[in-house]
Amino acid sequence: MQTYLHNATIFDGLGGEGYLGHVLLENGLIKAISKHELNPGPDCCRIDASGKWLMPGFIDIHTHYDGEIEINPSLDESLRHGVTTTLMGSCGISMVMGNPEELSDMFTRVEGIPSAYIKDMLVAKKDWDSPSSYFAHLEKLNLGPNIALFLGHSTIRSYVMGLGRSLSHDNRPSPEELKKMDGILNEALDQGYLGLSVNMLEFDKMDGSEFRSRPTPSVFADWKEYQYLFKSLRKRERILQTVPNTANPLTFFSFILESRKRSGKGLKTSMLAMIDGKAARGIHRVFGNSARLANKFLGAEVKFQGLPEPFDVVTHGFDSPFFEEFESGTAYLHLQEVVERRELLTNRRYRNKFRSQWQAKFMPRVFHRKLRDTSIVKCPNTSLEGRSFRELAKEQGRDEIDYFLDLISQYGNDLHWYTVVGNDRIEELNWIVQHPDCHIGFSDAGAHLKNMAHYNFGLRLLKFVEERRKEGQSSLSIGQAVKKVSKDLADWFLLPNVGSIEVGKKADLVLVDPNYLNDDLDVMQEAPMPGLPSFKRLVRRNDAAVPMVMVNGKVAWKNGKFTTDLGIAQAYGQLLRASN
Repeated sequence: MQTYLHNATIFDGLGGEGYLGHVLLENGLIKAISKHELNPGPDCCRIDASGKWLMPGFIDIHTHYDGEIEINPSLDESLRHGVTTTLMGSCGISMVMGNPEELSDMFTRVEGIPSAYIKDMLVAKKDWDSPSSYFAHLEKLNLGPNIALFLGHSTIRSYVMGLGRSLSHDNRPSPEELKKMDGILNEALDQGYLGLSVNMLEFDKMDGSEFRSRPTPSVFADWKEYQYLFKSLRKRERILQTVPNTANPLTFFSFILESRKRSGKGLKTSMLAMIDGKAARGIHRVFGNSARLANKFLGAEVKFQGLPEPFDVVTHGFDSPFFEEFESGTAYLHLQEVVERRELLTNRRYRNKFRSQWQAKFMPRVFHRKLRDTSIVKCPNTSLEGRSFRELAKEQGRDEIDYFLDLISQYGNDLHWYTVVGNDRIEELNWIVQHPDCHIGFSDAGAHLKNMAHYNFGLRLLKFVEERRKEGQSSLSIGQAVKKVSKDLADWFLLPNVGSIEVGKKADLVLVDPNYLNDDLDVMQEAPMPGLPSFKRLVRRNDAAVPMVMVNGKVAWKNGKFTTDLGIAQAYGQLLRASN
């Protein structure tokens, strides 16, 4: 079966500028590329791409689709934005092995997903319990985009030590347990997993009841345990994906130094995150410059993950990972009943503690906690909408923190409010976007469903650099931006046969209409979630900007509609195995 895309402006992912050309596809691969008209067979499907940009499908290097993929393997919320390859198993958590309930408890509170959604699914469906059998399971799914996988450190730590022991600083794995963890890791690497993900972030908390509100297992490991496993990654030239501890910024530099070349090999390290945060201005430059120096002079291989857009968040009451940063926030989220939460908020001792921790100036944090930089977007009292907590408190002659807590007590999760956490300064964002050691991604797709909507990061990168060009400001070119979200990622993350428009490569392609790279890309809305009819997640929908997406040479999305067999037929995405 042949498909002929003609009259497209081709950005091939190699970094050059676009050119008018024609592409012939056959059997899921790119057969020919030409600046002159080709002569396909009479039965060829012809697609006129006049006025459109043709580029490789985008690669999303940071998702938490590990749960959603079991219910909605089309992963269509990413696909409709031009993402044709996604990476799972991020931040120490994967579904590779273990007890279904324990896997759910490690995953759902951290990622902001209803626990019943994951727990019930795993209990009903899980018939795997090893890296090999999980890969075999994934290969049977009717995938939308391609997927590749990291092995989660929390997953194997709890599996080997038992969940209770893995959640305690008082217990260290025995030599035999360390050897078993390393054996599981090497089995995964043999199968083609990209590497290992580690999470040191203490405000990622357990769900459930037995171990509720403890950090996830990976947090309790010491550096010797990490290094024991890193030896296999270094030896096999695979990848460490890591989340340092924001409460101790020195851990960022520990990972940078760990990446340096030893015995002729560096440790490829993908780290969260290069963001111009309001809470710590300039830290992105410190991290970026440190990575540049380590990569240049120490033989390190460190890349940070970053977004090409403002890092904005919608919070329902306190229901956001940022409220896990401090003890009183976690104390509130530890409670599951509305009555108990309201009772806590009326307690004067609790309020005093909350105020003290909220206003602490010298504690490292991600969330800025500036009530003036908020906007209420939805509330049973609609007169409050569109205004900040500080503005409303001042109008009533109230203390802003007391006023804020009173509103949370009154409305709970029915109070939705918006803030920008970082990347709000255009020139600093431009510095991040152009940084050679920043990978564009970090969408968190499939997680924080009510808080964040960064599924369309690839399109927003194109919008950003195109606006800079029109204004006569320096930035990446469109060709460089395309490479940043395609071939650069495919090469570094060892993803075979994807990421560029070259003869013999997989025909994973996206058409972009540059006329619709506009402010519609920034508009958030709530949309129903497949498999969970009563639940709505936060999205940005910009269908006109993406007239068509192809995976494996087959049209998956066209003119605002998915093809009828997407998620039903095994004709689109494939399981990708590391290319070394």
